[in-house]
Amino acid sequence: MSPPVGNFASEPLWELPDPTAADAGEDLVAIGGGLDPGTVLTAYSRGMFPMEVALGAELGGGSTLGWWSPDPRGVLFPGDLRVSRSLARSARRFSTTVDRAFVDVMRACAEPSRPHGWITDGFIDAYTELHRLGFAHSVEVWSGRELVGGLYGVEVGGLFAGESMFHRVRDASKVALVALVQQIDACPGERLIDVQWRTEHLASLGVVEISRNTYLDLLPALCELDPCFRTTQKDGL
Repeated sequence: MSPPVGNFASEPLWELPDPTAADAGEDLVAIGGGLDPGTVLTAYSRGMFPMEVALGAELGGGSTLGWWSPDPRGVLFPGDLRVSRSLARSARRFSTTVDRAFVDVMRACAEPSRPHGWITDGFIDAYTELHRLGFAHSVEVWSGRELVGGLYGVEVGGLFAGESMFHRVRDASKVALVALVQQIDACPGERLIDVQWRTEHLASLGVVEISRNTYLDLLPALCELDPCFRTTQKDGL
């Protein structure tokens, strides 16, 4: 199902389950483990991603690392992106870059005041290392010299696994998604953007739901493609 782990930065340090064994509709498939590059990249190639999960009082409260494989899965086929006239006008007001301010984008996404925040310092450190290794990428949206929006995610072959986005002015996160699709459209092959869960906001941009099994069936061909960001990366879009 996944490419050889040798394609990644290192061997995984933790053994992760096969998400096909999870019950239908059950999104959380494992807890524990760590965020070393080999484990995280192997997880993405097998249809899983890490996110903190709250522990119940019977387990002492707090949180631990969880591994998720949503069923159904929210995805965007790049050719299905919907750009309204108002969004097209907004895109002309901003400039966008790729990998210019990765850590700043992650920290903005991790802002404690945001609801349902889950991005810890440990995640920032782990994904910054993935960025250094060429697997994690950001799209930044600027108004002049001010960072007003952006997104980040992990690229494994032809899969871009979107992790989080933020905006400080209206439409800035949507503009980041438009720029991401433009980047991906510059590369050959049928590619996919994973957004984890479909929301009404994302659905308005073209995100749809597919079953976990369908998503897992798409992964082998996606993982065989050459990565887009590392082959066509440029300063701006």
